[in-house]
Amino acid sequence: MSAQTKADDGFSAEERAAIKERAAELKAQGRSGKAAEKAAAEAETMFQKIAGMPEPDRGMAERLHEIVTEVAPDLAPKLFYGQPAWTRGGKPVVFFRSGQQDKERYSTLGFSSQAALDDESGLWPTAYALTRIDDASAATIAELVKHAAG
Repeated sequence: MSAQTKADDGFSAEERAAIKERAAELKAQGRSGKAAEKAAAEAETMFQKIAGMPEPDRGMAERLHEIVTEVAPDLAPKLFYGQPAWTRGGKPVVFFRSGQQDKERYSTLGFSSQAALDDESGLWPTAYALTRIDDASAATIAELVKHAAG
C-alpha cells in the first residue's frame, strides 16, 4: 500500500480529528469505569472491616463515616494499614484506628500530613482519643474533618 493510499482514506482532516477525539473519549471512559470499580471495591472492603469490628468501635467507625461523608463528600473511603480511612487521590486525610483491635484503652481519630490542619503557631494536634461519639464530639469531629479536607 502506498503512502498516498494511506493518506487518502476518504476522511477529511476534520473527520480524522473527530475520530481521534472520540477514540480518546472512549479510552478515558474505560479508565474512569475501572477507577470507579476500584473505588467501589475499596469502599466495600472498608465497610466489611467496620462491620467486623467489636462494639463500641463499630458504632464509632460507622458514625465517623457518616460525619466524613456529610462534611467532606470528596474524600473516598478506603482501608489504610487495615483500618478505615478517608482519602484524596489515594492518600489518607482522616483515619480511624480501633482501640480494641490494637489492644488499647481508646480508639483514635487521626489526620495525616495531607490534612489541611496547619496552624501558624507551628503546633497542632493530629490525633484524638475516642471512647464514644456523642452529639458534642460529633460536632467537634465535623469541624475538624471539614477543616482537614480544606
